[in-house]
Amino acid sequence: MHTVPSEGGKVTVQYGRDNVCFVSAVPDPGFRTSTGQSDPGTLVVVFTSDDHRSQVTATVVPTAQASVRETRL
Repeated sequence: MHTVPSEGGKVTVQYGRDNVCFVSAVPDPGFRTSTGQSDPGTLVVVFTSDDHRSQVTATVVPTAQASVRETRL
């Protein structure tokens, strides 16, 4: 399992050979959480507050990795 921190909260995922499994998303105070998975190999979790957005993207394509994008609103 891998935990990815962001300004809006923490996301925990488990990487399989061909998929990313969502384990948990824990928002920081004042943040709301939404998740989406358009295909088994990519998971997106978004933490949103009144003035900030943190997007965590976990994927297995081409290798198991996660990225965080922080945006001020």
